[in-house]
Amino acid sequence: MPAASAIATGVRAASRVSPELGAAVALPFFRRVGKRAPVVAADLATHRAARRGTVRIPGIRGSGVDVVTYEWGAGERTVLLAHGWQSRASMFAPLIRELRSEGFRVLAFDGPANGDSPGRHTYVVDHLDVIRELSRREGPWHALVGHSFGSLAALMAVHDGTPATRVVGIASAADPRIFVDGFGAMLGLDAPTRDALAARYAAHDFTGQPDPFERYSAALHPLPADTPLLLVHDRGDLRIPFTESERLLEANRGNAQLLATEGLSHNRVLRADITLDAVMDFLVPSDVPSDVPSVEPEATRATA
Repeated sequence: MPAASAIATGVRAASRVSPELGAAVALPFFRRVGKRAPVVAADLATHRAARRGTVRIPGIRGSGVDVVTYEWGAGERTVLLAHGWQSRASMFAPLIRELRSEGFRVLAFDGPANGDSPGRHTYVVDHLDVIRELSRREGPWHALVGHSFGSLAALMAVHDGTPATRVVGIASAADPRIFVDGFGAMLGLDAPTRDALAARYAAHDFTGQPDPFERYSAALHPLPADTPLLLVHDRGDLRIPFTESERLLEANRGNAQLLATEGLSHNRVLRADITLDAVMDFLVPSDVPSDVPSVEPEATRATA
């Protein structure tokens, strides 16, 4: 039996005894990031061209964590990129190349337990701490661009005061609870066990702190009203439902726009031409303002 199947079977068996026992068995697997994503061949040249550095953040235990950073270009306008769960900065390589061609300076990082950074766990507070430290050194930002988990961090960072002219969220999560529910769906856990897992996670890693599912909800804590937001999300995303970006659109009504795609899934949407075009139109100043165009399914599939 594959390891993932064995874990799911074990957690479900425990949850039949009680949701609390199922949550106790599931928590170590939920907290661990898992196998690191490699640099794909098409992104190697961009990855190797970066100027590497490090930033040190407290980490959730306060013992200190070193995070690998990357820098490309030297323009006056700087864009900061925040990757998703079990990912790495090089996943943005197609966008990095587009940004460099337009004269932007680009910064990115591998969160703890991702890419080339050490560790076994990562939290939205880690991403926020990295963004905060890089902002102290390098900000303000022309834009923050995030994917998935990183999009949640980018939105919360700007809500909390990180200076950025605009924000882009690709396959965005509206709040951290979606990761509990996604993990629960993957393992086939019932609603009571998911609720117990969320409560145990909050108690284990955020003892004495505000409820993390409320504190780090970008749906409950929108961007400043004068900060434009571009959301891009595939309707068929199986990891982060499209409804998450709809929630963010509603929370940021008046300063947000949502580009819906078809057939691109959770990761391919990050690299698709339709996404790159929309992001660059949003980030590059233009004398003629234009709305993000509607997307026909056939055109979207052609970029996959």
